[in-house]
Amino acid sequence: MPGENLSRDEARERAELLSVDGYEVALDLRSAVGGSESEPRTFRSVTTIRFRRTAPGTTTFVDLIAPSVNAVTLNGRELDPAAVFDGSRIVLDGLADENVLVVDAQCAYSRTGEGLHRFVDPEDGEVYLYTQYEPADARRVFANFEQPDLKAPFRFEVTAPEGWSVWSNGAEESRDGEVRRFARTAPISTYITCVVAGPYHYVTDTYRRGDLEIPLGAMCRRSLARHFDPEDVFLVTKQGFDFFHDNFDFPYPFGKYDQAFVPEYNLGAMENPGMVTFREEYIYRGKVTQAAYERRANVILHEMAHMWFGDLVTMKWWDDLWLKESFADFMGSFSLAEATRFTNSWVTFANSRKAWAYRADQLPSTHPVTADIRDLEDAKLNFDGITYAKGAAVLKQLVAYAGRDAFMEGARRYFKRHAYGNTRLGDLLSVLEETSGRDMKAWSRSWLETSGVNVLTPVVAYGEDGRIAELAVLQEGGELRPHRAAVGLYRLSPGGELVRYARAEADITGERTVVAELAGEERPALVLVNDDDLTYGKVRFDEDSLATLRAHLGDLTDPLARALCWSALWNLTRDAVLPARDFTALVLAFAGRESDIGVLQMLHAWTRSALVHYASPAWREEGGRLLAEGALRELRAAEPGSEHQLTWARFFASAAASEADFQLLEGLLEGTAKIDGLDVDQELRWSFLEPLAAHGRADEAVIAAELARDDTASGKRHQVRALASRPSAAVKAQAWAQVVESDALSNALVEATIAGFSQPSQRALTAPYAAKYFEAIERVWAERSIQIGMDVVRGLFPSLQDDPSTLEATDAWLAAHESAAPALRRLVLEARDDLARALRAQARDASAG
Repeated sequence: MPGENLSRDEARERAELLSVDGYEVALDLRSAVGGSESEPRTFRSVTTIRFRRTAPGTTTFVDLIAPSVNAVTLNGRELDPAAVFDGSRIVLDGLADENVLVVDAQCAYSRTGEGLHRFVDPEDGEVYLYTQYEPADARRVFANFEQPDLKAPFRFEVTAPEGWSVWSNGAEESRDGEVRRFARTAPISTYITCVVAGPYHYVTDTYRRGDLEIPLGAMCRRSLARHFDPEDVFLVTKQGFDFFHDNFDFPYPFGKYDQAFVPEYNLGAMENPGMVTFREEYIYRGKVTQAAYERRANVILHEMAHMWFGDLVTMKWWDDLWLKESFADFMGSFSLAEATRFTNSWVTFANSRKAWAYRADQLPSTHPVTADIRDLEDAKLNFDGITYAKGAAVLKQLVAYAGRDAFMEGARRYFKRHAYGNTRLGDLLSVLEETSGRDMKAWSRSWLETSGVNVLTPVVAYGEDGRIAELAVLQEGGELRPHRAAVGLYRLSPGGELVRYARAEADITGERTVVAELAGEERPALVLVNDDDLTYGKVRFDEDSLATLRAHLGDLTDPLARALCWSALWNLTRDAVLPARDFTALVLAFAGRESDIGVLQMLHAWTRSALVHYASPAWREEGGRLLAEGALRELRAAEPGSEHQLTWARFFASAAASEADFQLLEGLLEGTAKIDGLDVDQELRWSFLEPLAAHGRADEAVIAAELARDDTASGKRHQVRALASRPSAAVKAQAWAQVVESDALSNALVEATIAGFSQPSQRALTAPYAAKYFEAIERVWAERSIQIGMDVVRGLFPSLQDDPSTLEATDAWLAAHESAAPALRRLVLEARDDLARALRAQARDASAG
């Protein structure tokens, strides 16, 4: 990565010097097919950039990461590539007031999902291409000024192999043999330009609203077409367009709207205007739950919100990344609840998205929602739970604070005032002040410009009559913020249900706030602070409420209230207040009664984490047995064929611990065992096979036979993960070498290998790699792409070697590498914090034994 970084100061200086009138990019992709797969492949990229000098100065640079440059011409003057190109930049001297730059380069196809990614389908041998750039990988495909505030119109021309289809941001305007030319775009940033090419399966539809007509397209690999459900994709797409047009009062500005589901994708999706890309895992090969369809719908709507927040109006630099990501995350859940069948999306948000935010906000790398992004490496790491989920939660608090009408009117003015431009925080605050009459600068200082999460705890005093004399909310944790929050009181009904009987909203400020409205209410069984999830903060319980939850959590009738209680209990566990075994007992007692499938899936994930990381080592074996027994009990009790049955089946496979458990999994695979209504499709087969491999019950031949049944891209990923999970020193050595010592694997297979390598049941087997990790990471960071570097540093940190010596080794590395890349140090610091938290939780759990 050396030499490929770009600092904020460099970008600011370049933006002051020049403005860009337009790009013409010609790509010749015929080299994607034919030839040897063992040889590096390149493609020809010819870029013409027209730009003007807007301030005194004669020198600048254009960004390009390419194996070689054939020619550089500036204003008709040929420059020597050897003299001006250093591998990541082309220096431009002698600028005129108006300039035309032509760069003819040989660029490399990607195996890491950065730039122009090339994928060969193992099922039919077809080749597929797509681009992914954020934050700064367009320079791997064509020469450009790679920063978000130098917007310009783009015109793409692509020469592709015979029989291929090609898409870009603009609609195809003409075709001459193998050459396709695409319409000129509106002014957009480099990182959201896009090209998708190959023999994709393509389906079309149209969105109509009055005089507005938007051509819709959806595509995937041909071998996935039999699993594709474009009707549902188009349904959610149309519902989203209805919602955003109703609320934004600014017609969709980018012409057509294609959505491509592509292989080996690093992200969930990317908001390229007119050409949105998604990970193809959102095409489901087997039976999935409604939570999976909700996740996909949320992502579709998140990306659509970006057409306005991010594409039409773009942040000036990555400091204000939240201006697009927080809004899109909030709007995804908002539109999902109001415009689609997924009306409980705020339950998912409270239970899942905010858990991500709470974790990120307690790491040593926590930062304000408006972050200090010094360079591109900082930017890459800030696509995190704060920028997305905390920002979205803060916006939900803003809607409660300022009012929905004022918030939406502010958005409408923001779009109209800054269309096709770039903005900073102040631009948004000014329109919200206009529409709400509130002091947005004070609100911003509290919520956007400080880091950390507050803790909200109820304190209740009762009178002699048993009624509430005073209910106060205590606020702790760093910067004390103004919270517009609700407090709910719950009691048990005659039928045994735990229901709310009183609620009050209050502005919680300072260390202690009295909620006067609740004085005189009868004694509650449960006090729930932040009822309805209006604010962002960790919630604690008084002793009576915690006792009620231990006995009656499953009796809470409101799904959002249940989700909030589960989330609070999980935070208590992570904070070493509630022993991990107690959280596990709550899940075993009440998860079987959870109606929301997304909440149930999150509970399963949390419980596995509690057992692996937060439980006392002395209790792990017993805890594992209890989990497996409980999972099997709920699996057998679930309604045959239901999504709850499927969810418990997957959880049982992940928790399987005994000989009987493994025999049942083997029987379900072989067809000699049966659970009524459970369809063991191919994806479920892999879910059953992978734990068998990890426990030495499935060897290489068994895994190879399963791949023969499922010789697909997905099957290959599962096979690689299963192979790496086997309990063998030789297997671990091979997996380590494939990921750390070689760059032959694609990004998807690196991810699969890392997932297989680290198995909770194999702590002793992987212990020798703790020292090797610290010896290797600085070299890996220097030699590999930032995406692969992140995967390796995060994925191979020895978190399963959860004892103080690993903490000491981490501290020693940090002390000895103070000058290491800040982004690398951040990743190691985060992993260290997770490990320290685990050790504290384990000590708490041991004290409960």
